[in-house]
Amino acid sequence: MNDYVEVAPTIGDSSWFTHARFGMFIHWGLYSLGARHEWMKGREHMTNEQYDKYFKRFDPDLYDPELWARLADEAGMGYFVVTTKHHEGFCLWDSALTDYKATRTPAGRDLLRPMVDAFRGRGLRTGLYYSLLDWHHRHYTVDVKHPLRYDEAFLADQSNRDWQQYVEYLHGQTKELLSGYGPVDMMFFDFSIPPEEGFAGKGKDEWQSERLIRTIRELQPNILLNDRLGVRGDITTPEQYQPREWIRVNGQRVVWEACHTFSGSWGYYRDEESWKSVDTLLKMLIDTVAKGGNLLLNVGPTGRGEFDARAIDRLKGIGAWMRYHKRAIHGCTAAPERFACPDDCRFTYDPQRRRLYLHVYSWPFKNIHLRGFSGQVEYAQLMHDTSEIRMVEGHKAMTMEAGAFNEGRPEDTLTLQLPVKQPNVTVPVIELFLKD
Repeated sequence: MNDYVEVAPTIGDSSWFTHARFGMFIHWGLYSLGARHEWMKGREHMTNEQYDKYFKRFDPDLYDPELWARLADEAGMGYFVVTTKHHEGFCLWDSALTDYKATRTPAGRDLLRPMVDAFRGRGLRTGLYYSLLDWHHRHYTVDVKHPLRYDEAFLADQSNRDWQQYVEYLHGQTKELLSGYGPVDMMFFDFSIPPEEGFAGKGKDEWQSERLIRTIRELQPNILLNDRLGVRGDITTPEQYQPREWIRVNGQRVVWEACHTFSGSWGYYRDEESWKSVDTLLKMLIDTVAKGGNLLLNVGPTGRGEFDARAIDRLKGIGAWMRYHKRAIHGCTAAPERFACPDDCRFTYDPQRRRLYLHVYSWPFKNIHLRGFSGQVEYAQLMHDTSEIRMVEGHKAMTMEAGAFNEGRPEDTLTLQLPVKQPNVTVPVIELFLKD
């Protein structure tokens, strides 16, 4: 029986992506010194001169990309995406097109190359984020997101800005990234701006996206592109929310990835306290894969180049669960629609192995009843210790509970007989081996 799900084809190679299912997003820049949100320059309407104090003091002396890669690998992540340049315009690499880069700060070195090398050394795929916005560039024009959108002097200077010079800059920097760092598996552009509050928007025509994409495909034919250039990409990217179902574009299921933060910001935010628990994060991951998607989970390193201790705690908690349950995530997707999932559970499905994984969000008392499963499951086990879960088929279940006759049990029901006490894992998973 063919249980594969039809998905819209991609131009880039998405096979590795839909197998990995879990990646690390890294937002790192000068805003890590301000430590109060990566959008602080925009939120506080700061000028380049006011923001320059961070450039003069950026010196991540504790930066250890090997440790970052190890934490991602041990958490079960298969790829990473790093902000090579965020909206502030600061570049982590030694770009030949600007002096606003890490090599001109006290750091004095390219910070991107050792990161790419470290993650590749762990077998993780490479993703590069690049912001289409640039609040530092001399020729970037005003829009509704610009920090100085209400500054009279800045607004008066718009006629002296040559937009095409900025477009050539962003195209040129994209070429640098895709020419100087080996095979890049994914580019995450961010983002197009609709017209708003009397300001003109910026989309595919302004970015000259179609020309940019042609260049990208020539340099890296297998690369995956996201959907934020104002044209359809290989990957649809919902941000900070969980879709209700597999995302569709024009009625067709697509490759998709939800990006989320540990807390309320992407960059390092010292005083932010709304951190998600390991339980919540794991359920987000499971829910995403159960709907055919990927989860890109963000870390915001400090100005010294370390991961926040709160992020490390969550990554290790996720890693402890993934040690036992990663095969219920990697290579998995949504279950075929003929399998009805019980309440407060999620199914993930491995079509290659023909195994169904039942993730139990709330542990029930003794039994889980699977409607429509009678005769379809060969064997069942808890994943963390591979201990058998006994199964009772259809009407046979009626006499199994202390000799009681239960006339309410449908004949097509498969009953899983569970231990009374929940296993000591964050989210227990039952592995169901389906019959051929």
